[in-house]
Amino acid sequence: MIDIIASRSYYLATFLLLGIGTYIMIASKNLVKKVIGMNVFQTGIFLFFIASAYIDGAKNPVIHGEGPYVSPLPHVLILTAIVVGVSLTAVALGLIVRIYGEYGTLETDVLEEVRADE
Repeated sequence: MIDIIASRSYYLATFLLLGIGTYIMIASKNLVKKVIGMNVFQTGIFLFFIASAYIDGAKNPVIHGEGPYVSPLPHVLILTAIVVGVSLTAVALGLIVRIYGEYGTLETDVLEEVRADE
């Protein structure tokens, strides 16, 4: 049992990152910390896709010959997801800067009180 867990430790790391990211997004009241939690969660998803595409003893798909080949599709999807994740982070941080300029705080509970008073 320990050998299986040790050989598949990337799955453990994946679910650890997913759990930490989810906890940060739910437990934190600060908007910047929520964006950081979202990035940690995204990293867990990236690791899961790359780890699930791994095949023992597989070869590069460009070389012709015998044997199993590694599919390049998950790697291409993750590269695209990284670009989308960086763009999403940039937009979220830009909105956070505007929220701070307008309301003077980044705490969600204070923002809810200020919005209720308006």
